[in-house]
Amino acid sequence: MGSKKEWALIVSLLLGAILVPINSTMIAVALSSISRSFSESIASITWVVTVYLIVMAVTQPIAGKLGDMYGNKKMYLWGVGLFLIASLGCALSPSLFLLIFFRALQAAGGALLTPNSIAIIRHVVSEKRLPKVFGFFGLGAGLGAALGPFIGSLLIESFSWHSIFWVNIPFLAIALVTALVMFPKYKEETSDAPLDIIGSVLLAGSIVSIILLTKNESSLGYWVYALLILVFVPLFFRRELRTKHPIIDFDLFKNTTFTSANLSVLLSNLMMYAVLLIMPLFMTGHFSMNTSHSGMALSVFSVFMSASNWGGAQLHQKWGARRMIFLSFGLMAVANLLFLLLVYSHSVPFLMASLIVGGIASGAGLTSMQVSSLATVEPGMSGIASGIFSTFRYFGSIISSALIGLISGFHILFIILIGVSVIGLFVSLGIKSGETVQTKKSHSA
Repeated sequence: MGSKKEWALIVSLLLGAILVPINSTMIAVALSSISRSFSESIASITWVVTVYLIVMAVTQPIAGKLGDMYGNKKMYLWGVGLFLIASLGCALSPSLFLLIFFRALQAAGGALLTPNSIAIIRHVVSEKRLPKVFGFFGLGAGLGAALGPFIGSLLIESFSWHSIFWVNIPFLAIALVTALVMFPKYKEETSDAPLDIIGSVLLAGSIVSIILLTKNESSLGYWVYALLILVFVPLFFRRELRTKHPIIDFDLFKNTTFTSANLSVLLSNLMMYAVLLIMPLFMTGHFSMNTSHSGMALSVFSVFMSASNWGGAQLHQKWGARRMIFLSFGLMAVANLLFLLLVYSHSVPFLMASLIVGGIASGAGLTSMQVSSLATVEPGMSGIASGIFSTFRYFGSIISSALIGLISGFHILFIILIGVSVIGLFVSLGIKSGETVQTKKSHSA
């Protein structure tokens, strides 16, 4: 595949994939407008956010498996189409119930297109160019997530909350048409194995119970969700270890590079989301900033994270995955130490420097984590590997939000995050730089 055609395809895939993080963050600024529109409480409206996160978490590993079964190209196109239809449904929703329903469909579409777009890149891009391409993808996705609230606020101020869904339609239509035209013809290694329905249900039950436990506020709810977790999680592992065609192949985790890469992204995302969630509160409380100023300051973190993701991709080939991931966690430890010192300081320049270091730390190793996770699996399992990686990344954010809910003091949180960074340093040592499917085979031969 020629270089120009390759990049045209990648831009087409990014056009679809970038809308997933944008729609995840853009909705936050629309909640009050939606609340007034439907005369519903904010507590009820937050289900528009919660259902999106739940369905994304539940569907991604299943979507990856479906890609391996029926073809990543087909599942990607279905994902874009479903996201388009669901966005139209959200824009036209006459009630909160229908808006929540179409948000769930939107998340299902996003879950289908995200791991399968990564798997397509794994198929069409050479291993040598893979880090740079993933860096470009990560840069786009990071900027999308960072710009989501800004884009959303502009649209809502100029039009209404419906516009944050209408704006998706032309971009998704372009992504769909360009993908149909530009997709190269290559033979996909599809699987004849049936979808593990029972395993999928148990996985969904496990993830939903864990998410609802982290968002629960009643003592009875804690007991109910904890009991459901104790039922679903052991049954899921028992099922997956015994069935012939599991939804998640635990044999993948026998490879230390694959396991370490996924644990790394969980820990990295835990710290990144902790910064994104806690720093606005810290800046408005400790630094007496208003909401817009704290948002602008936090955008510095997001921009440097995206730029660092791109830079880390360029250095991946030269330094190797292990060094890049180790460097990332080392910088995270420094950043969290700086955040801890901020508790005893009111210096805005010191705050900005800390956010810059934190952004660089959060982005530096992301491409290396993703490449390490994918490079050690057969191309025919790229979908499920991408789904697992996305799920681990999401669980980092779940743990982060739960952690913030449990901890009262900023200084305690930053001390814990320093500890998480140190754990990440040890986890990164399990990465074998340069390990691929081919090197695995040669070592085992």
